[in-house]
Amino acid sequence: MQHAVGSPLPPPHQPGHGPAVGWSPAAHHPGPHQGSAPVPPPAPGYPVQAPHPVAPHQVPAPGPQQAPGPQHAPGPQPTPGPVPGPGPHQPAPASPSPEGTGHVPLPPGGPVAVPSVPPATAAAPDPTATTLAVLLIGPAGAGKTSVAKYWADHRRVPTAHISLDDVREWVRSGFADPQTGWNEHSEAQYRLARRTCGFSARNFLANGISCILDDAVFPDRPVVGLGGWKRHVGPGLLPVVLLPGLDIVLERNAERSGNRRLTDEEVARIHGRMAGWYGSGLPIIDNSQLDVPETAHLLDEVLSRSIASPPNW
Repeated sequence: MQHAVGSPLPPPHQPGHGPAVGWSPAAHHPGPHQGSAPVPPPAPGYPVQAPHPVAPHQVPAPGPQQAPGPQHAPGPQPTPGPVPGPGPHQPAPASPSPEGTGHVPLPPGGPVAVPSVPPATAAAPDPTATTLAVLLIGPAGAGKTSVAKYWADHRRVPTAHISLDDVREWVRSGFADPQTGWNEHSEAQYRLARRTCGFSARNFLANGISCILDDAVFPDRPVVGLGGWKRHVGPGLLPVVLLPGLDIVLERNAERSGNRRLTDEEVARIHGRMAGWYGSGLPIIDNSQLDVPETAHLLDEVLSRSIASPPNW
């Protein structure tokens, strides 16, 4: 394909693609606009064809027949487009595909619904393969965190463990330790930690990941009781109480260190208040004579009954 002297060549295009969109010879020609581009002189030995005037809105009549000359394959015809600004023409970059940004859309976490009750004729639900939200309640030394971790580690579906005590201790400077006294600061940080745990649990559940939380919830403290957990997680949360004997929790508490270890008087006071869960309708596991794997297995049995008949709390 021949081009008039001084006119730019069309930008190259990749194999399999058409010419660059928006390229126009007139737009790239230097100097003032002179109408149509000049026609190159014919090759030597060919007669000069005089142009026929064309009336408006008429098709030009065919001229006299010319001797056949060498045939040239027509080159790509540029598509007219907007006139680019000054400077070398650069093809417009393709807009990025939404799938290529690296963003993984996640469903929002809504309140956890009550598990659907299976038909009476159906087999007992398998809690090890069901997506659940569980709240493990108990006094200090009941083994809540150890059982929750073991239970989460040995399920057949993805499961997360969230300990409220761990979340509370995310606060480093200014941490309001409840052992130094329960006041407005320690209660505010407890509420914040509980709300954070609930937000995390809802997002885990919304993405198909079960969640077990543990907290020392008191039956006689509605302000920091089950109502807050139900509000932040949802009515589908399944609470289970771990309540071994006082001698067992005193022995386990003595093995603790740091701010997780309480005085014997505090342990006895908390254990006495936890006895209020008897008669509440919540399932209670006495793991005084059970190790962690045995307690986790019994927890599965309790959850199977809770799925079939959710507790009213």
